[in-house]
Amino acid sequence: MSLLQTLPSLPSDAAYDLVVIGAGGAGLSAALHGAIDGARVLVVERTGYVGGTTAWSAGTTWIPCTRHARSVPGEDSLAQAEGYLDRVVGLHADAALRRAFLAHGAEAVERFEQHTEVHYRPYATHPDYESDIEGATLRGRALEPLPFDGRRLGALFGALRPPIPEFTVLGGMMVDRTDINHLLAMGRSLASLRHAIGIVGRHAVDRLSHPRGTRLVMGNALVGRLLHSLAQRPNVTLLLHTQMREIHVEAGGTADEHGPRAIEAITLEAGSATRRVRVRGGLVLSSGGINRDPQWRARMLPGIPMDWCPGAPGHTGQAQALALQLGARHGEGAASPAFWAPVSLRRRPDGSTAVFPHFVMDRAKPGMLTINQAGRRYLNESTSYHRYGLAMQAEQRRSERGDLGAGAALPSWIVCDAAALKRHGLGMVRPGGGGLAAFLADGYLRTGATLAELAVRIGVDAATLEATVATHNRHAEAGLDPDFQRGTTAYQRNIGDATWPGRNPNLGALATGPYYAVQVVPGDIGAAVGLQTDDRARVLDAQGTPIAGLYAVGNDAQSIMGGTYPGPGITIGPGMVFGYLAARDAVARATAAA
Repeated sequence: MSLLQTLPSLPSDAAYDLVVIGAGGAGLSAALHGAIDGARVLVVERTGYVGGTTAWSAGTTWIPCTRHARSVPGEDSLAQAEGYLDRVVGLHADAALRRAFLAHGAEAVERFEQHTEVHYRPYATHPDYESDIEGATLRGRALEPLPFDGRRLGALFGALRPPIPEFTVLGGMMVDRTDINHLLAMGRSLASLRHAIGIVGRHAVDRLSHPRGTRLVMGNALVGRLLHSLAQRPNVTLLLHTQMREIHVEAGGTADEHGPRAIEAITLEAGSATRRVRVRGGLVLSSGGINRDPQWRARMLPGIPMDWCPGAPGHTGQAQALALQLGARHGEGAASPAFWAPVSLRRRPDGSTAVFPHFVMDRAKPGMLTINQAGRRYLNESTSYHRYGLAMQAEQRRSERGDLGAGAALPSWIVCDAAALKRHGLGMVRPGGGGLAAFLADGYLRTGATLAELAVRIGVDAATLEATVATHNRHAEAGLDPDFQRGTTAYQRNIGDATWPGRNPNLGALATGPYYAVQVVPGDIGAAVGLQTDDRARVLDAQGTPIAGLYAVGNDAQSIMGGTYPGPGITIGPGMVFGYLAARDAVARATAAA
């Protein structure tokens, strides 16, 4: 039987050992681990695509001390990783869950690589984001999924969520950082030219028979590998355009004096069709979190419109709402309710809005700086995207309080000169400096022959902007940033420009007109608040008792990072590991009940 089915095709008495709600990275991981154990698995996805926000991400998976860490320079240990997380996360999350993640991370990766198509490689250099904190490493913890040939998916290729169009080139060709570096260097390096010819030639062939490129990298590669692995197993069923409407517990109640009763079944709905499906072992919630729930946003993210969220559609919190009705509770104590990145917005020709995260390609590079609406710098542009988003909101609050020197920061502006734009690009404007007319015409990109002219175009005081740039340029010449310490950590320098001839890979003067600016706002890239779980991913009630048979992973679970961002892939890594722990526990329950 094929992996992809429809709800009406399920028998009226359908029963599964493991039911997974949500087909993002964490949900697919839980399903695949259950399938490896021989469980009968059902995956339910409310949208028409598999992959969730993972498919739009870099796919980086942060898991310390796997076998891959031994293949790169440096030393690491679980004790070192635990100490690092303790220092960064502190009391914002349960340390016992962090220890469970670290204890089982390597075995979860090894299990995938031995039994499935999911394979990784370590980044040559990818520092932890808080690289100045004791216990941080420069490499080995951040794993990258190997590229994947999407043609191997066959008809399932159409079920894989396509990447954000603005992250592709040449009409749907995916590129990762390695590809981008080769494309930029192909005029100077024969090896880069060969690489560029290879991927462009492959893409040209792809477009003869596919709507987009089939050479998958980053998050699309990870999801493609998960999907292909599930398709090889006859004990897995996938439903798209289907949602969970109700969770049923034993004896028809939610709880009694002995605590919550076990999950017995769920009701699914697809159009006019409904099915009651029995759950023998466990129900795993992995629906992506609550970022698109209007009530949650109004309470937890005031002043941050939903349109600023760059996450994939579908994470409306509906699954969590059903769990809360059973007595589940949200976790507490997170440093932030969400994870953040600066994003820029642009209306597409079809009327939809592109929400573009500024992760590494522009803001931290020489010749770039960020200003508030008063025309002043107020943050370290080379800090992590999460800290950058938090700094924008903090500056906005200072401005609203009337603090001296503060200025409104929602939105802010990334400003650069012509040389920096050509070298690094700016948001959706790609390196090279070509094709600017369309971006200037719709206002996404603003420009001025002088800083004073640019100030008029973006609505800031010209004298203040000129003074800000003059100060920045003096610091860039010296290679030091006494105001915000830009370029002072290994992480910051790593996302700078290694080929920059100046004294600091993150600092360069804005000296060559015309000058350009793009408006940025803080976008929530995922929820840090979710259902409280234990070290087996079991959902807990208000008394701390597990609700039997109910699990939460990914952004449906309270983040073990407590709203901090210790490194790249700190949502995907724990999602995969706790998907493993949830599946293992649920399959054991199903086996015991058989």
